[in-house]
Formats: sequence, C-alpha cells, structure tokens
Amino acid sequence: MRIVVASGLALAVAAILSGQVATQAWAGTVLVTAEEAKLPPPKGAFAMAARGITRGPRIELAEIDKGDLRSPVHLQIRFQAFGGATIDLNGLQVTYLKTPNVDLTPRVKPFAQPAGIDIPDAELPPGDHEMRVDVRDSDGRVSTASFVLKVMP
Repeated sequence: MRIVVASGLALAVAAILSGQVATQAWAGTVLVTAEEAKLPPPKGAFAMAARGITRGPRIELAEIDKGDLRSPVHLQIRFQAFGGATIDLNGLQVTYLKTPNVDLTPRVKPFAQPAGIDIPDAELPPGDHEMRVDVRDSDGRVSTASFVLKVMP
C-alpha cells in the first residue's frame, strides 16, 4: 500500500493509523528567501548617516549577537516617538535593499507594535542582508534607518 502525504494533517493521520507518533520541526519566520538573497545589490548604494536634530521617531536595531549571526535570528527593532506623538504602524515600511527592492512589510507586520518589531525566529540565508526601515509618527514625521545583518553559514 502506498500513501501520498499532501499535508501535515495527512502526515498526522498516517502516523496515527500506523501507530507511530508524528513529530514535525516547525521552521522559523522566513524574512528573506534564498532567491531574494541572490538578487544583485542596488546600484550606487551607500550607507546613510544620521545627521541633524529631528523630532521624528527613533529606529534602533536592538543589541543582537556582536559576533557571527546564525539563522534563525531573534530580530528586534525598537521605535521611539517624541513630543507626545505615537508610532503610526500604517506608516511602517521594511525594504530588503536589492535590485529590485523587496518589500518585507507584509512579512514583518504581524510582529510589529508601536514599541517596535520583534521576530523571535527570523530565517535568513547566509550572507549580508541590507535592510531599510521607514516609520511614521502620529504627527506625520517620518524617519528612516538602514542596517546590515551578516548571517554566517
């Protein structure tokens, strides 16, 4: 008898019928796919420097492993609004800087709150991953931050 498994439910049913206990390792949250990582870097890209005084929201990459990152990564990005404003999550935009750019916002939105983004198990392939985060506050002020995640094999 040959059984073709089409889903996790079918796997569980097959295991129960055969008297085996089914276990499944769940993958993390895919932030960047291997295909996206292979895209060419943006032409004329340069690092952004924060200059001047702004009342726009602050965007900070939380302290993560200062050494070699390994996937999955616990990715934490903090937001801070000023002057009585609050973070407007409708103005959140997360972009993977490649040619063409990849909009990561739909993948990140479920993990976004006014205090920031917290993805406990972000899956990224090995390599350097440059990302840009744009966020807006309730007064309409927009801030942008770029960072590079270096993921080891």
